Amino acid sequence: MAGNSSRRGAVRKPGTKKGPVVGSGGQRRRGSEPRGSTPPAEMRYGHAASKRAAAKAKEKQARAALEASRKRSAEGPELVLGRNAVVECLRAGVPATALFIAVGTEADERLSEAVHYAGNEGISILEVPRTDLDKMTTNGMHQGVALQVPPYKYAHPDDLIRLGRESKAPGLVVALDNITDPRNLGAVVRSAAAFGGNGVVIPERRSASVTAVAWRTSAGAAARLPVARATNLTRTLKHFQENGYFVAGLDTEGAVSLDEFTSTDVPLLIVVGSEGKGLSRLVRETCDVIVSVPMAKTVESLNASVAAGVVLAEIARQRRQR
Repeated sequence: MAGNSSRRGAVRKPGTKKGPVVGSGGQRRRGSEPRGSTPPAEMRYGHAASKRAAAKAKEKQARAALEASRKRSAEGPELVLGRNAVVECLRAGVPATALFIAVGTEADERLSEAVHYAGNEGISILEVPRTDLDKMTTNGMHQGVALQVPPYKYAHPDDLIRLGRESKAPGLVVALDNITDPRNLGAVVRSAAAFGGNGVVIPERRSASVTAVAWRTSAGAAARLPVARATNLTRTLKHFQENGYFVAGLDTEGAVSLDEFTSTDVPLLIVVGSEGKGLSRLVRETCDVIVSVPMAKTVESLNASVAAGVVLAEIARQRRQR
């Protein structure tokens, strides 16, 4: 009896027995079924390849967001900050829509000149609280003055082809490749206008745009000479070639010296690359000829806008003599 009493005390309560009480619930059958092919490494959670793929996707997304932000900022109005910069823009005839002056800003000759120019040009002069101007400029480096410049209205490359057909002289267009400094862009626009150009072409991406700095450097030429944007510069160059243009790229290692370049009696498109990177590979391959500017051996290269000015001046000289 004692033994039986001990055994009764050791009996487990219902439902507490380890393991499945009845059957396996199909686990053994499911475990024996084929699981399919092993997914690629980049799709396996925790795998090093998966982490690298996620990092690349995140980086790509960040770049796309940055590019979209830059595009939005380029399409929106621009604020020129500081008294000297504002006065220089107004002197150059940069098209502005409003001159903001912080309340309590101490007047001096530059501020008075800015107000004078704005008044003569019919530009709105708005006095705003300094805190509002701080918010508008994010960094507060405005010296109490800011000039609002509307986004530049770009032309289409076809507009430049049309202008070339309508002009008495053969068409002359300048395209920029890898030029990111707006001052270089402004200087090229100024040279193109001075030597009979019909316009300037710039890529939509990875290129300087017509900002107030470019406009100011052009000395107002941006108001007279159209600047067109190309979605794809290589395709745009081919489009010009299909419309009768001879495309000449500029490079220090060009096969043809500027002294030997005489193809100036036909519609011309001159492609200018940056001083450091030069012409990109596809653009170079698309050009009909690569021209170099003769220089002293002590100088390796010219600034992009200077090189463009030298070539445009030579083209204009040859055209005058014909």
